[in-house]
Amino acid sequence: MASVTFRNIVKRYGDLTVVDNLNIEVADKEFLVLVGPSGCGKSTSLRMLAGLEEISDGEILIGDQVVNNVAPKDRNIAMVFQSYALYPHMTVYDNMAFGLKLRKTPKEVIDRKVKDAAKNLGIEHLLQRRPRQLSGGQRQRVAVGRAIVRDPKVFLMDEPLSNLDAKLRVEARSFISRLHQQLETTFIYVTHDQVEAMTMGTRIAVLNAGRLQQIDTPYNLYHNPHNVFVAGFIGSPAMNFFDARLKSDGESVVVDTGVFQIQIPAHEAAPYRSHVGKEVILGVRPENIHDRRFQPADIEPAPVTANIEVVEQMGSEIVLYLEEGGKTFIARTDPRTHARVGARIDLAIDVANIHIFDRQTELSLAYETKLEAIARRNNN
Repeated sequence: MASVTFRNIVKRYGDLTVVDNLNIEVADKEFLVLVGPSGCGKSTSLRMLAGLEEISDGEILIGDQVVNNVAPKDRNIAMVFQSYALYPHMTVYDNMAFGLKLRKTPKEVIDRKVKDAAKNLGIEHLLQRRPRQLSGGQRQRVAVGRAIVRDPKVFLMDEPLSNLDAKLRVEARSFISRLHQQLETTFIYVTHDQVEAMTMGTRIAVLNAGRLQQIDTPYNLYHNPHNVFVAGFIGSPAMNFFDARLKSDGESVVVDTGVFQIQIPAHEAAPYRSHVGKEVILGVRPENIHDRRFQPADIEPAPVTANIEVVEQMGSEIVLYLEEGGKTFIARTDPRTHARVGARIDLAIDVANIHIFDRQTELSLAYETKLEAIARRNNN
């Protein structure tokens, strides 16, 4: 098995920079997900690691070896593509065996590896079929099986679930996560779907416009986003953002949106005091805005009232699209909520789970405070 290192990686197409100074260290046996919107550079980064794209600058290491000039076939990696790239004229068996045949692996070894992989993947009854006779989920397993038999150091997966329907995607997520645990191999997985990223990755690297925004555990990305982009990208429905100003209220700090105010308790106000009087961005996740009648007993609520514009009955919850004072936002409320379009509703914002960002830098004020503390320590 092997670690993977992206060291100051740059990819340019002429004057266009699509990956800009990417630095990531992937530990041996880790499941890292590269996530971001279309065009952010995640697939290009994966293809540079696979050797399918040239690197403009920087180094990629697999283990301790720099592989910039190593041919794809010699990198000991296996890649599963979005299209699965199966040979239509070959059987499942021959598709899975093809790479081993190119390596001139003995027939008996090929047979054992293909049948063992097929058994583990639950496709041993499909070995004599051709790709056109398979469902999308079955084709995906064949593509994974073709990678498994090679015993690669690193598995690379480029949006392998995007061609599956919603039910199969859920099943396939679980299947790939179990596969990672079983194989104990390094996985690097590319997706634009943040739900896939959050449910599968041990760590997630969020990219935007070719730059790494944050790399962290799913928990920290959700609860401690470093900037507005990460906060808005992670979570569904997306985080609500409000233009606001910080004001002082004695020992406390108040976030004033012009429509409602949130008082930050004195013991939590330290990261925000230096920004009092400045304009900020307030972030609140929809799941932290509650119907006041059914708010959790353990939260510190900030009241807000709003007009209901759209109601989505989801069974386990109700999603409300709201408007107040020209500001629109979303709440995920208790399924007992009685909501109808055109009515007003009393809500409670969970003060302990708000996020405040610098208007200019779009960095979290808590994260800015941490960076400033690190800079002071480094200067001393």
